[in-house]
Amino acid sequence: MTTDTSPAADAAHRNAALPQDFRPGRPVVFRHATVLTVDAHGVIENGDVLVVGDRIEAIGRDLAVPEGTVEVDATGGILMPGMIDSHRHMYQTALRGIGADWTLSQYFVFCYLNWGRLFRPQDVYAGNLLGAVEALDAGVTTTLDWSHGLQTLDHADAAVDALQATPGRFVLAYGNLLGAPWEWATSADFKAFASRRFTPGDDMLGLQLAFDVTADPSFPERKAFEVARELELRVTTHAGVWGATTDDSIRLMWENGFMTPDVTYVHATSLSQDSYHRIAATGGSVSVSSESELNAGQGYPPTWQLRKHDIPVSLSMDSSMWWSADLFSAMRSTLSSDRAREHLAAHNRDETIVHNHLRAEDVVRWATLGGAQALGLDSVIGSITPGKKADLVLIKNDRSPAMHPIIHPYGHVVFQAGRGDVHTVMVNGMIVKYDHALLHDTLATARAATAETVEHFRTTMGEKEWQAAREPELPHSERISNPYTYTSWDGGDDRHRPEV
Repeated sequence: MTTDTSPAADAAHRNAALPQDFRPGRPVVFRHATVLTVDAHGVIENGDVLVVGDRIEAIGRDLAVPEGTVEVDATGGILMPGMIDSHRHMYQTALRGIGADWTLSQYFVFCYLNWGRLFRPQDVYAGNLLGAVEALDAGVTTTLDWSHGLQTLDHADAAVDALQATPGRFVLAYGNLLGAPWEWATSADFKAFASRRFTPGDDMLGLQLAFDVTADPSFPERKAFEVARELELRVTTHAGVWGATTDDSIRLMWENGFMTPDVTYVHATSLSQDSYHRIAATGGSVSVSSESELNAGQGYPPTWQLRKHDIPVSLSMDSSMWWSADLFSAMRSTLSSDRAREHLAAHNRDETIVHNHLRAEDVVRWATLGGAQALGLDSVIGSITPGKKADLVLIKNDRSPAMHPIIHPYGHVVFQAGRGDVHTVMVNGMIVKYDHALLHDTLATARAATAETVEHFRTTMGEKEWQAAREPELPHSERISNPYTYTSWDGGDDRHRPEV
């Protein structure tokens, strides 16, 4: 007996549902998945999840469903809550990868001192649009856009326009790295913008304030915090960034009464025990950007400290000038960096770690429910719980040898799966990606817009500065003198033979 392996036969064995079946309002059921509920229900093997309208109706096995329900065959896949990125400078996606070899100082020079002003409203739109599409494609259903490139209200409107052009869930964290928060946040124009573009209680598009505390003893940021309190907005701030924001920033927030559960501290790497105690005591959370922290120099990812102080954690990717919108990378690097530090500390004590404290389940929770908690949306999204909004991701790839067998579901998400294995993405009850293909047509628009932004930067900066930004100068290296010498090093048989 021969097996038909033709493309037509392969297509016939895929899920029976077609994109046109996912009509608005039609119930959807995911069948026979390994379901990671990230709530008290834990892992449901061979489980079903029924979605009616924009909400999760039921979870279990062999669920009875309404007539006309479209079925998604999730056999061999993992169904999990949509991932949530709690800190990403989305407009910078327009210059994807330019800073692959940057340090944090070089990033500051490029964005704050030299070239940040080159971002026009259309460039913010381009970066946000591409970033939003990329997030959905990678299974990130909610992103906090840490938008500190909003030099004018035109820039801000462009940012919101791009987010609303895609079917994801977003929070605009309004900021302006080239301005003072106590000035732009208190302006009548900003308050009018907030009233015009945002609706209180809208969980599809939210607003926060994004600014850092300089440690100026006069605490000028007070006025921005007061605006956040007046408008009932959460605040997200880069804290504990080596050489930039310090324990004095935390102390000033504490002394002035602005450390609350509505504050997210981004990075929080280079803080004292006292600062961690203050964050824990006031109910704040920390957004960990481990790939950024490991590469750029904000400090070592602080999850080992956050675990000790029982501080809530969410995960983020920071900037596509360096990295992507891929929270698989965030989970993997966070778990690896926490364990590496624990092993190294033990080795320095001449000890051996025999049990890992941080587990794969923990970082999956941080990438989902942890993000929802950081955004104040944990009653709405973040877990597969009946009654919550239906933000779901099916990880399934029958063509990938890495997707079989699934023995440890949480470990599989973290160490085996990747963005290419994201089969289906649902946001607010609507399928936005199916059978590995996005179902909306904004990618071509985003590509064209970002191409124009790249040309604008390259032309305005000039070829010399453009190349210097892409390929920063290598530092002078100091080599250690090697006491061992060899007769030759040419790949011959005597290459390891010591000199006599």
